[in-house]
Amino acid sequence: MIAIIDYGVGNLKSVYKALLKLGYNSKITDNPNEIDDAKGIILPGVGAFRDAIYSLRNKGLISTIKRNVNNDKPLLGICLGMQLLFEKSFEDGEYEGLGILKGEVVKFKKGMVVPHMGWNTLEINKDSKIINYINDKDYVYFVHSYYVKAQEDDVVCWTQYGNEFPSIVQKDNVIGMQFHPEKSGNTGLALLKAFGEMIQ
Repeated sequence: MIAIIDYGVGNLKSVYKALLKLGYNSKITDNPNEIDDAKGIILPGVGAFRDAIYSLRNKGLISTIKRNVNNDKPLLGICLGMQLLFEKSFEDGEYEGLGILKGEVVKFKKGMVVPHMGWNTLEINKDSKIINYINDKDYVYFVHSYYVKAQEDDVVCWTQYGNEFPSIVQKDNVIGMQFHPEKSGNTGLALLKAFGEMIQ
């Protein structure tokens, strides 16, 4: 079972439906015991970083997430969920993230239209099982006003929008996707399929 973490933000149902289409058993939950029992975790998210990290803290889920990551359980962060994995965000202030990955969340440079919304390409930076079923320059769907400055060694794919930013990151069992795979057609389903295979 894949646990889709419910912390009051995010498009949970669309992620659930995408996994169902692929034949993966998943559950939307904020129960630490169910998250502990799952074989993999998805941390989705839309909205503001501050609200999301406060919600995770108030629900007591930060320690649950870190415990499972430390136990080598696969974790996929989607959009805001990816940004939460990093050390710090400068979205409307300065807020501490989960600190699972090194890096910080910053705004697109002045002059760029934000949010960066719509289809854009993935430029493969290094090999990973998560991209087993996709090709360089495949399109995925983005909606975000901030991006992550990550360690280059953790970047699986880059995307260009005014500047180069990480669109897929991975360090060991932790993966992040800045775009929405559940809204990215066959390419998105291929990425979720690869994630599902990583936890079986």
